[in-house]
Amino acid sequence: MARKSSNKLLQKAKKLKSDEFYTQLSDIESELKHYENHFKDKVVFCNCDDPRISNFSKYFLSNFNMLKLKKIVSSCYKEQEDGFYFEYVSKEGEEDNPDYNDIVHFKGDGDFNSDESIELLKQSDIVVTNPPFSLFRKYVELLVKYDKKFLIIGSINAITYKEIFKLIKENKVWLGVNLGRGISGFIVPEHYELYGTEARIDTFGNRIVSPNNCLWLTNLDNSKRHENIQLTKRYLGNEDKYPTYDNYDAINVDEVKNIPMDYDGHMGVPITFLHKFNPDQFELIKFRKGNDDRDLSINGKCPYFRILIKNKQVRNVELN
Repeated sequence: MARKSSNKLLQKAKKLKSDEFYTQLSDIESELKHYENHFKDKVVFCNCDDPRISNFSKYFLSNFNMLKLKKIVSSCYKEQEDGFYFEYVSKEGEEDNPDYNDIVHFKGDGDFNSDESIELLKQSDIVVTNPPFSLFRKYVELLVKYDKKFLIIGSINAITYKEIFKLIKENKVWLGVNLGRGISGFIVPEHYELYGTEARIDTFGNRIVSPNNCLWLTNLDNSKRHENIQLTKRYLGNEDKYPTYDNYDAINVDEVKNIPMDYDGHMGVPITFLHKFNPDQFELIKFRKGNDDRDLSINGKCPYFRILIKNKQVRNVELN
């Protein structure tokens, strides 16, 4: 029993370490500018954020009046001790200057799934934060359960989770504006290894790593998601460039830019398609699997995860 207990603690410690990624203010500003119209008279909840150091808290405090917010609530998880939260409401005639002496301690650790944190969630309108990547599915499930608007950061791999893809397919959530290198990097603590060629220490002494594999996931609408992908390729006359799958009646398209404008059947495209997905232009059919419930394959070989789609705006073209 002692060995099992030790192993469990070790795995938890590894998870906690891997979740210590803190979002840069510049990345928050770059994404949030696309959603400013959603925040008027709203209560914003940053439920994975120490209000004293979180750049999410800093962003909303700095832009409280511009966004016409009603309230900001930031809460913080503390392992093996009391978590805490901070509420801020701007007072007429006073400068926006938060007094962190007003921090309120939870009776528990402040985990986002705790009863105390959920009570604050129920009172909020929009959740904006960088949740623990290792608990991403559970975190999104909670937000959906309580029917909350949200804008959160996660790994691009989240697209491949069946629970997340189901929400995307049903047009209940979608990808935000910035993706991959559009998220410039995360601040990590001293004990964290600076890996990769883009790791650096910024002018403030922050240790930055740039995984280049992250996204924003949201159910807040923005104008970018209604922009059509400009299609320039033809299927007619180029059939050899679009092989069909062994186990599903669809053609394979290796790059989003190669989606043909004139094909009215099902197509398999890379998962990065979702970053440019316009629900007015395309329909999402299925993720990854063929009719035999195995990964889509071509001549016995499986390309990396594919999403099956159908063009709603097919253009008929003729060969010259």
